[in-house]
Amino acid sequence: MKFVIQRVSQASVSIDNQIKASIGPGLLVFMAIHQDDVLEDCDKWISKILKLRIFPDEKKPINASIQDIDGEILLISQFTLYGDCKGQNRPSFIQSAKPDQAKEIYDAFEEKLIQAWPKTKAGEFAADMKVSLVNDGPVTIVLE
Repeated sequence: MKFVIQRVSQASVSIDNQIKASIGPGLLVFMAIHQDDVLEDCDKWISKILKLRIFPDEKKPINASIQDIDGEILLISQFTLYGDCKGQNRPSFIQSAKPDQAKEIYDAFEEKLIQAWPKTKAGEFAADMKVSLVNDGPVTIVLE
């Protein structure tokens, strides 16, 4: 799995010109599933995301987790994170999981993340989404 995580002051996702989900301060999490990923990988990544200390506290500008600030999470599936442009201008997505496999893992991940952190909202797998955000910091972290 690969994640691009952005600390945001607000974020939203729209589908067909309708806002599907929006959050205030928290994390915007873009998620891609690799062809070798399995369901059992979900728990370790959820734990990592929830414990990731990228928010300010009274001591340091990057020291608190989403749990510490009681923030929200917006989860967005984005297979293009595995785009490979080596030697070409058009990305190859051969490393991305096939849609059926990716959907199964993404759905399980979303369900487990909501169970672990109920302040989680999500986009829609394989939808044409428009994501808006205000990156706070800016702080952007890649986990792989």
